[in-house]
Amino acid sequence: MTDTETGVREAIEQGRTALGIELGSTRIKAVLTGPGHEAIAVGSHDWENQFVDRVWTYSLEAVWEGLQGCFAALAADVQAKHGVALRTVGALGVSAMMHGYLAFDAEGEILTPFRTWRNTNTGAASEELSGLFGFNIPHRWSIAHLHQAVLNGEEHLGRIAHLTTLAGYVHWKLSGRQVLGVGDASGVFPIDIATGTYDARMLAQFDELAAGRVPHKLAELLPAVLPAGEAAGELTAAGAALLDPSGTLAPGATMCPPEGDAGTGMVATNSVARRTGNVSAGTSIFAMIVLDGELSRVHPEIDLVTTPAGDLVAMVHCNNGASELNAWAGLFAEFTAALGIEQDSGTVFETLFKAALNGAPDGGGLMAFNNLSGEPITKLHEGRPLFLREPGSTLSLASFMRVQLYAALATLRIGMDVLQKSENVQLDRMFAHGGLFKTEGVAQRLLAAAIDTPVSVGDLAAEGGAWGIAVLAGFVTQRSAGQSLDDFLTTAVFADARLDTVAPDAADVAGFDAFMTRYVAALPVQQAAVDHS
Repeated sequence: MTDTETGVREAIEQGRTALGIELGSTRIKAVLTGPGHEAIAVGSHDWENQFVDRVWTYSLEAVWEGLQGCFAALAADVQAKHGVALRTVGALGVSAMMHGYLAFDAEGEILTPFRTWRNTNTGAASEELSGLFGFNIPHRWSIAHLHQAVLNGEEHLGRIAHLTTLAGYVHWKLSGRQVLGVGDASGVFPIDIATGTYDARMLAQFDELAAGRVPHKLAELLPAVLPAGEAAGELTAAGAALLDPSGTLAPGATMCPPEGDAGTGMVATNSVARRTGNVSAGTSIFAMIVLDGELSRVHPEIDLVTTPAGDLVAMVHCNNGASELNAWAGLFAEFTAALGIEQDSGTVFETLFKAALNGAPDGGGLMAFNNLSGEPITKLHEGRPLFLREPGSTLSLASFMRVQLYAALATLRIGMDVLQKSENVQLDRMFAHGGLFKTEGVAQRLLAAAIDTPVSVGDLAAEGGAWGIAVLAGFVTQRSAGQSLDDFLTTAVFADARLDTVAPDAADVAGFDAFMTRYVAALPVQQAAVDHS
């Protein structure tokens, strides 16, 4: 055993580690990091949302089944790689897909099935609150779900005592504390950047609006807000048993504030400083741009949220990312299997993605819409994936795949145009991470063309948000007194990180612009598909 291997094993045995767990849309992932923030073990569990009674949801049983399966896989990886049982960790953090609605009564019983970020049935609430506050309230925010329940006159409101996000729920069960990191909280209700907590003026406005229909003041229903770096409780004995029913894991780990996947993506790409940004691409796709100052006006395409440290962020969130790409890749894999040529999914994706680089820069007369669910940026209330082509176009694999990748970036481009062209927001650097960027140099190059900005991919971001929340957990226990999150990331985490940066290619930029002109012109076709099917 080498000195390095011995050091890692000792760190695990002594609890000089941090554990990050992120509940993503299709996978729950755990990453264990060592004292140098390097990933030393990973575990995962696949899961999928359900469309029940026209609501996208996950059951709480699936949450705990997934968390336990994920932790068991992590513990097995620790044993296999380092020959030691995972009995303790020094710090622990939980993150999850942002927004949505989890409402509980005074006994802690859930009142309605979890309503995820993917639901777009809160349009009336979103519009009314945005007008009342003078602040964009997206469909998926928790306050929009709450107010839609008010507008619908839902019976459960008479018993509501607490509402939170998925990360907040898991943190509560593991630690006993009802808190949120400020980044996750900023997708629940607007944050006052000056105070670092919920905006008092807007709280009062909502209380007046909902008087007599919600039995508590809104501030009494919402979790407390904490910035990155503050301790948010400890893993309790009950929490340890929930995570690891085998009883091997000991309680006592220091817990960081629970965060949303947008915030952990910012950490995983070292983009929490002003004039930096990142794009995260998975089931959804979104960009986070840390602003120098306020925007000039309210834009319905732009969410104003915060970094985990509480700085103002412009967020372009698109409900639909790589799911339709995954479906097409599955179809091609099925075809090769029918030919007797079995290929693993990684090979299929790499082959298809690389083919896209040889496609016509403007898509060659092909058009695709990747909307499996509603897409507020394009005012689409339900999803209808479509593929179209002009009669004179050539249906080639290369152009087909290029257009599918373009479609995954199209609504993001609409939002980025608001920031870059209408608001003149300046970016020093843009990072990218997520499953879309696993095939080297493909989606990265096309994203650079879509936003006409250099795009970097880093070696540490490979483990994504689960690694990001592990870093935030380590920030609580390892930072110097008064050290900012930006300084901690730059000096302690990313000091030796390697980055691969791709500048936009002029032909790609022109091609994507031409595609976008046709995409916007064809949006009525997408709406007609919803209206007539």
